[in-house]
Amino acid sequence: MKLVTAVLKPFKLDDVREALSDIGVSGITVTEVKGFGRQKGHTELYRGSEYVVDFLPKVKVEIALSDEQVEEAVDSIIKAANTGKIGDGKIFITELEKVVRIRTGETGAEAL
Repeated sequence: MKLVTAVLKPFKLDDVREALSDIGVSGITVTEVKGFGRQKGHTELYRGSEYVVDFLPKVKVEIALSDEQVEEAVDSIIKAANTGKIGDGKIFITELEKVVRIRTGETGAEAL
């Protein structure tokens, strides 16, 4: 089992959700986050004063998947989230040691 974490531009969230739904992914967790990578933020003008926006708004999507689903899910996220511009985001894949469904007590892949 793997945990796929994708950090994306907020306006791409619906496209990613639909793409994941199309391949049978039934559950995701979404968090509004702020951060920066190579973009390093940008400057904005507000009431005649210039200021630096260091942390840009992003969304973090987390999906627990069986090993067999990971590649297809990552490909779907890349296709749906890609704008071709800097700041499109990143995908992190980590090993999940154990998953437990609280309601039934199921563990492992059955709990996904």
